[in-house]
Amino acid sequence: GAWRGGDSRAMDGLVRLMTPVLWHVVRAYGLERSLAEDVVQTTWLRLVRGHDSIADPQAVSAWLTTTARREAWRVAKAHGRVDTTDADDLDALLPEQPSPEEQATISDERRRLWVAVRRLTERCQRLLRVIAFEDRPDYARLAADLAMPVGSIGPTRQRCLAKLRVA
Repeated sequence: GAWRGGDSRAMDGLVRLMTPVLWHVVRAYGLERSLAEDVVQTTWLRLVRGHDSIADPQAVSAWLTTTARREAWRVAKAHGRVDTTDADDLDALLPEQPSPEEQATISDERRRLWVAVRRLTERCQRLLRVIAFEDRPDYARLAADLAMPVGSIGPTRQRCLAKLRVA
């Protein structure tokens, strides 16, 4: 952001921080030193030329590493250094991961849930935490911990969950 704003020294800090990372990414493709240097340089050049395409300044490091990987793969393939398995074939072998949007939604839901839990009484919080995080909670121990009869744990849990739904 500072570099885009005209502070030319801001790029120096980014270069010092990210060049070793890019170097490791590129060298993982088995490129000889001169080819690896060219790939790192090309990556920086692409950032300078295409910086407007990066909407979020926080995404620069991910953009740089992705660009370096793609360029290293292209150069390695051109020099016969990589297996040319199609990326689509490899994607099927990777574990399914939620999209950034899904991750953000899940994170927001979790945050809102725990804010709501903290609004409950201490007794409800303790009861719901035990019920939520233990597969088979020991009701006798739970009753002793919460100073309540075993028979009232279920109804109390229901009331606490109802309060949580409202919150």
